[in-house]
Amino acid sequence: MAEEKSDKATNPGRREFIKTSAVAAAGFMIVPRFVLGGKGYTAPSDRLTIASVGVGGKGESDIFNFDKSGKANIAFLCDVDDARAATSVKRFPKAKYYKDWRELFDKESKNFDAVSVSTPDHTHAIVAYHAMQLGKHVYVQKPLTHDIAEARLLTEAAKKYKVVTQMGNQGASNDGTRQLAEWYDAGKIGHVHTVYCWTNRPVWPQGIPWPTKKADIPATLDWDLWLGTAPKKDFVDNLVPFNWRGWWDYGTGALGDMGCHLLEAPFRALGLQYAKDVQASVGSVYVGEFRQGHFPDSCPPSSHITLTFPKTEKTHGDVTLHWMDGGIQPERPEELGANEEFGDDGNGTLFIGTKGKMMASTYGFNPQLLPTSLTKETHVKQRYARVPGQSDGHYGQWVEGCIAGYGKTELSSSFDVAGPLTEALLMANLAVRGHDLKGGHIKMEWDNDNMKITNFDAVNQYVKRTYREGWTI
Repeated sequence: MAEEKSDKATNPGRREFIKTSAVAAAGFMIVPRFVLGGKGYTAPSDRLTIASVGVGGKGESDIFNFDKSGKANIAFLCDVDDARAATSVKRFPKAKYYKDWRELFDKESKNFDAVSVSTPDHTHAIVAYHAMQLGKHVYVQKPLTHDIAEARLLTEAAKKYKVVTQMGNQGASNDGTRQLAEWYDAGKIGHVHTVYCWTNRPVWPQGIPWPTKKADIPATLDWDLWLGTAPKKDFVDNLVPFNWRGWWDYGTGALGDMGCHLLEAPFRALGLQYAKDVQASVGSVYVGEFRQGHFPDSCPPSSHITLTFPKTEKTHGDVTLHWMDGGIQPERPEELGANEEFGDDGNGTLFIGTKGKMMASTYGFNPQLLPTSLTKETHVKQRYARVPGQSDGHYGQWVEGCIAGYGKTELSSSFDVAGPLTEALLMANLAVRGHDLKGGHIKMEWDNDNMKITNFDAVNQYVKRTYREGWTI
């Protein structure tokens, strides 16, 4: 699709499209198991028919894991790049392939139950929201959205349209996150007042100016469709399929990539919701002989962000959460042995309480009380059900939840959980972007009800970006 089409069929925001598709979907009949087959037969009513948008890279592994559940029918594949989609197309030869998700939704909405969204960050919300309007269950890769306003919209839409939702931060289904919550509930480290989360990301270019030289668009890629909601720009080298993460028009930097994995455990254990203020300092880079830190198109090479969360039912006061990326790490706890690993592979989470400390690696793996000798010595009652298969089970949990229906089962990262978590990360990015607006010295105060920074209005332009014409929610 080189140009925007004016035909009604290509615009999923039109009332006619929603009305027509909803009526068609209402006429779809689920056939009972006993009519169709005997022992060992999985009836249509026990299977989830999925349309997958973004089927290369992470999308490829996502649909593979849905298929492993044994109850998913991967019926439709959609990707803007035929080369990236090739493995999935080969693996699921019966699945019908589309390049434009809008065409897929328009033509096939009566033929699928759920949508998996594994596209770059800037198109998560538009695809997911239109799927939800059609009454489709949705699985959306992390971070849930690119903008705070989008995260709030999807959180509310899940309730409005009564669809089963899950964000793709698989660590939310790991045993480690539940173990940390159980230690905390049992009072093993007292009342947490400070949390540190850190990552070695970015492992892609950041802190650089936008390339001035345009490049040839690969024959397999529809560049206009890839841009989607983002401003129209010439194609440049070294952007797709991965390095888009470092550019504000498309990605959300290290926070978007790893924040949903590392902040999941604090959110679960402490019952965190929406932050009330944020401040940041960012790293700069050398350009020739000059040290510069102002690249409005690109995320910085490193940052240290401090978020304050108000008291919850599980905390005795405010909680200060420190986020560090670009290789910055907190000071090693004195309780940790000199040769003991602090996190894993440059990533980790540390809880500091009034009576002790605990930590975990990426995805909540390897939870430890400090000193680590306490881990094996400490036994508390299991309070939270484990997810069979842990990270892999994250996919099956959603499939089962969709088959059961809205409100019938509890999911690890449904949007009522994933929405506030994503908003916290994106609020942190507001402080990062504030540096380019000369607001680096400010503690930005957040009005959660109105979704705005109250003491530095210039940064509010990033709470909800302007979509490219023809791409609207």
